Amino acid sequence: MNLKKRKDVLKDVRRIVIKIGSKVLTDKDGLDEHVFLRLAREINLLLERGYEVIIVSSGAVAAGMKKLGMAQKPIAIPEKQATAAIGQPALMHYYEKAFNRFGARVAQILLTHADLSNRVRFLNAKNTIFTLLKHNVIPIINENDTVSVEEIKLGDNDNLSSMVTMLAEADLLILLTDIEGFYSCNPKDLPSGALPLSVVKSIDREVESCAFDTDSAEGTGGMITKLQAAKKTAHHGAATIIANGKRQHILRDIFDGKDVGTLFLQKKDRIKGRKHWIAYTLKPKGTLIIDSGGVKALVERKKSLLPSGILNVTGNFNAGSSVSLITEAGEEFARGLVNYNSGELDSIKGLKTQNITDVLGYKYFDEVIHRDDLIVL
Repeated sequence: MNLKKRKDVLKDVRRIVIKIGSKVLTDKDGLDEHVFLRLAREINLLLERGYEVIIVSSGAVAAGMKKLGMAQKPIAIPEKQATAAIGQPALMHYYEKAFNRFGARVAQILLTHADLSNRVRFLNAKNTIFTLLKHNVIPIINENDTVSVEEIKLGDNDNLSSMVTMLAEADLLILLTDIEGFYSCNPKDLPSGALPLSVVKSIDREVESCAFDTDSAEGTGGMITKLQAAKKTAHHGAATIIANGKRQHILRDIFDGKDVGTLFLQKKDRIKGRKHWIAYTLKPKGTLIIDSGGVKALVERKKSLLPSGILNVTGNFNAGSSVSLITEAGEEFARGLVNYNSGELDSIKGLKTQNITDVLGYKYFDEVIHRDDLIVL
């Protein structure tokens, strides 16, 4: 059944995002040239089969650490940025050298979360990727760690790869790491009880409870961030596979339909375009606590958010910002773009729409968040 499910998912795949983790690309001495060559060979075979491939690559900091003789990943932001700046040219040199062996061309794209959260820059990045693919060039994407302070502290290439999957309208995300897939528990803590899962139909709380984090000298993230990426990708309508990138022929085996790695199925009721961007690309700048009546109106009756349903406002944000909508029990259930800033919302929370002008002296909209700018998660 699992093999049939894999073949059903893979038969319609044409565009693929492959995220390659630091642990795959490095050994104890730094970047491993043999791994780059092996992966380039496998990706070139995918190109020959007619697939389009986009790479999201870690490894810049690891490469910089090697050049600087560092044993531990730097903690201070300027040190991380400098290490990434030193390592990025080396990382691209390895990729370019490896793909040149097979006559394939590569291009570098550096992104920050700000590039993806601005709709115009988001679309510009999308057009750049499409143009490169049109010219049979492989985009190699990394976070621009040298200039992004917030992202280098909080970002990870797992979630970046899910954003790129949406950006590029890809059909499949492959996360290559140093373990075989997603396990029922942490295999390092309980080797005999950890069972690799072949297919995960839906990422619910039970699945999330099985995730484990990582703390390595080179990488950022772990199984938790991979699950987050797979969940976002599923809502976009694309599947995700977590697999062992150190395994020989891993990409060939995946596309031959073999039972390797863990396949996370896509959602049938996909969130499209701008609403997926609102839900999973923008970072919320604040939160709105919504009463039970407001939650019901938004979730069941598919209404816009009015000030009467707001119990509390946290954060400091402007009109047009993304915010999280939280139930009284503390669970996030929706996200949206607000029509009022945080100070204004704090003043009009709980009010009827006809009373907005009485309090503020003006009224932009009846709705705090219009239905077109709101997505229930």
